[in-house]
Amino acid sequence: MTRKPRCRCISQYPDHWSFSPDEVSSDETIIMSLDEFETIRLIDKEGMTQEECSKRMGVARTTVTSIYDSARKKIADALIDGKRLQISGGAYQLKEMFNIGAIQKGTNIMRIAVTYENGNVFQHFGHTEQFKLYDVENGQIVSSRIVDTNGSGHGALAGFLKAAEVDALICGGIGMGAQMALAEAGIKLYGGVQGDTDEAVKALLMGNLVYDPEAKCDHHDHEEGHECGHGNHECGHAGCKNA
Repeated sequence: MTRKPRCRCISQYPDHWSFSPDEVSSDETIIMSLDEFETIRLIDKEGMTQEECSKRMGVARTTVTSIYDSARKKIADALIDGKRLQISGGAYQLKEMFNIGAIQKGTNIMRIAVTYENGNVFQHFGHTEQFKLYDVENGQIVSSRIVDTNGSGHGALAGFLKAAEVDALICGGIGMGAQMALAEAGIKLYGGVQGDTDEAVKALLMGNLVYDPEAKCDHHDHEEGHECGHGNHECGHAGCKNA
């Protein structure tokens, strides 16, 4: 029987999840796992030795060497042969790097996060400085709290939400990289929402939240006065109870 690989610790999700050549449209995609990506980030970007990388990831140095060699080969194949490179999956666990306090939830609780600014849904996910977290049981809000984020960037924020045991996110505009990070974290997304955060959560629980499943956010447009995330879809997920 094949032994299940030991989970490798990673510190964050990537901000960018796929890369492809401009010159050609390749039908072949190379999948790089998140633990492979982490070795590239730590060794080639952060300048760690393989020994230091192994301690950070909680595995043997020989394991890091194997993962790193596999990752480098995949990068070479993508660059030389013009293939699409996508980051996804792997035998990993997200290392606790977030100082979010004791906010563990019960087994029957669904936790909803909303990008927060002065009581309203903040319109640019990647620059969110606060989330408002709502705990829901049997379709009713039982508690809520505002938490400060501990970093910027899509990958870090997705990791923050996963560490906070969030099940669903309500936000305004959100980029594709952030959407992929949330999907990897298993967090349901309701983008393109505007207005009061409390009312948005109540609408979600009632099954009539207006949101946009195709919500995108271009930060340059946002800076020029463009409002990210125009909701036009009605949520039919009545009650939104945790499965």
